[in-house]
Amino acid sequence: MNDRNLLGPWIRRFLLEHMVAERNFSLNTQASYRDTLTLLLPFSAKIGGFAIDRMTVEDISPAVVRRFLDHVEYDRHCSSATRNLRLSAIHSLARFIGMHSPVHLSWCGDVRSIPFKKTAKTLVGYLEKPEMDALLASPDRRTAMGARDYALLLFLYNSGAHADEAAKLTIGRLQLSEPASVRILGKGNKTRVCPLWPATASVLTRLVAGRSANDTVFLGRTNQPMTRFGVHRIVTQYGEHAAKSLVTMKGKHISPHSVRHTTAVHLLRAGVDINTIRAWLGHVSLDTTNIYAEVDLEMKAKALASVDISGLPAAARRSTALPSLMTFLKQL
Repeated sequence: MNDRNLLGPWIRRFLLEHMVAERNFSLNTQASYRDTLTLLLPFSAKIGGFAIDRMTVEDISPAVVRRFLDHVEYDRHCSSATRNLRLSAIHSLARFIGMHSPVHLSWCGDVRSIPFKKTAKTLVGYLEKPEMDALLASPDRRTAMGARDYALLLFLYNSGAHADEAAKLTIGRLQLSEPASVRILGKGNKTRVCPLWPATASVLTRLVAGRSANDTVFLGRTNQPMTRFGVHRIVTQYGEHAAKSLVTMKGKHISPHSVRHTTAVHLLRAGVDINTIRAWLGHVSLDTTNIYAEVDLEMKAKALASVDISGLPAAARRSTALPSLMTFLKQL
């Protein structure tokens, strides 16, 4: 059998040569693609009745891929979003093979023609200013752990960092003298610089005092670097605590990502332009950041609808000239 027809060597090249050396995907993306193939290969081998190491590229046929996606969604009870995530990994593998092996172009086109399933649009969860204040007020700053947790929550709100970015942040990436800032290492090893509020710089200065530049900023109870799961647990726990005192927070899922959304929405309301917010959050595409503009527009529309004009005389309403449509849109 021609080695170029075997699937195994292509997968090895895809994971090591393409994802790591060429594209420099994040560890989380690499793990997601690896997990997809770890599920796909045994499933396909069981259907075809052949050994995984002897599978050919064509053995992963469009029909097999569709059956695998149904298996993910209905047998494994995963969401449509997870189904689409698995399909995205398969599309990427097919594109890589098609680019390097012209004899597989037809197969590549057939696999990549499998469409993503339409999913319900997820609402952006964020906290209003009083809710964010309640979250920040939850840690007991008189204790060492409480001071650390307050510094973590304030840093997440200030920077809009992902949980993983906060967990891996080292002291050497902080500039705590005026003008204070932080260099955040994000997805694809891309660095972005975010300004720090004086209050954030002050609490971080106390937190990292006397420690090495190579140390991570946020340490656990055993003085080991925190993980993203630890960051998530802290935010969730304080969110539950804050919800006990603020009724509007009850039922809200509060996580590092909702704090990140909060940062974006509050920046937008403060008048920061959308492109600056894109750079602040580390978004590659402006389309990703535009969801916050949609959220703020919805908020303003609801506020406009809630204005009671029933008490105005009819003649007054008729005589008041409405602004032009473009003026109205620009004021939103």
